[in-house]
Amino acid sequence: MFPADDKNKATPSNGADQPPSKSGAAPQSDRNIGDALRRVYQDAAGEDIPDDLLDLLRKLD
Repeated sequence: MFPADDKNKATPSNGADQPPSKSGAAPQSDRNIGDALRRVYQDAAGEDIPDDLLDLLRKLD
């Protein structure tokens, strides 16, 4: 096994378990997701409201 004094030494890491850097720039995958969500929102916001929903809203007023 390992000697007792070796268990506190740092082991080499491949970087997979390190926290993300705080440089302020989002990773490319986060930017892609954000862009896709913005496009979906803009498409949904730009759609016309269906007539049956408008009729229902008028009845509620």
